[in-house]
Amino acid sequence: MRALRREYLQALDLQPWALRAPPAAASLDEPGSAEPDSAEPSVGEPTLAQPDWAVLRARVAACTRCALSATRTQTVFGVGNRRAEWFVVGEAPGAEEDRQGEPFVGRAGQLLNSMLRAIGLAREAVFIANVLKCRPPNNRDPTPAEAAECRPYLEQQLALVQPKILLVVGRIAAQTLLGSEAPLGKLRQQPHRFGAARVPLVVTYHPAYLPRAPAEKRKAWEDLKYARTVAQHG
Repeated sequence: MRALRREYLQALDLQPWALRAPPAAASLDEPGSAEPDSAEPSVGEPTLAQPDWAVLRARVAACTRCALSATRTQTVFGVGNRRAEWFVVGEAPGAEEDRQGEPFVGRAGQLLNSMLRAIGLAREAVFIANVLKCRPPNNRDPTPAEAAECRPYLEQQLALVQPKILLVVGRIAAQTLLGSEAPLGKLRQQPHRFGAARVPLVVTYHPAYLPRAPAEKRKAWEDLKYARTVAQHG
């Protein structure tokens, strides 16, 4: 296990000694397990009736709520354990995600996997989605109107998963979910809560940003350790 942690910490260009305590064993179901009862309390206030997984996926695939439906290759619904304790939220699909229909693939996805592994989580143990289900042209920032139209889908996913913690990566996703204009540096290491269920929310840097800002990798590692503590204690 120590060798595995060392491998993934090295992907962040961090020394293995930074991991001062072993991660607690996560009590997660295997991927593909039966989804929870959709009648359980929802995380937010979605504008659509709460569906099951199959209905929600079909709604997202057929969505024309904003103009992005005309430029996408396909929607990017989300992937992972439907009863995950950790729910990772990014901004929007990029070009590769738009082609494959899965969030966080390519280099950013590999680094996200490394970040998760460093705290003892496999990609398959978490649920991963984006604020937007469609790629904005040329990877531009989502508009507030686009985020508002897509928000019910994310809230419904959260209501179905019922996670213990949200790990929100990147400035745009953090500002959108928190309704804040504060820079990411001001949102990090803070005890945020999200939705009617008051789910703990932790903010960190987007994996795509870290290779361009090596000095922030240490901060990202501190955020992951903080998130692990929040997930354990609520």
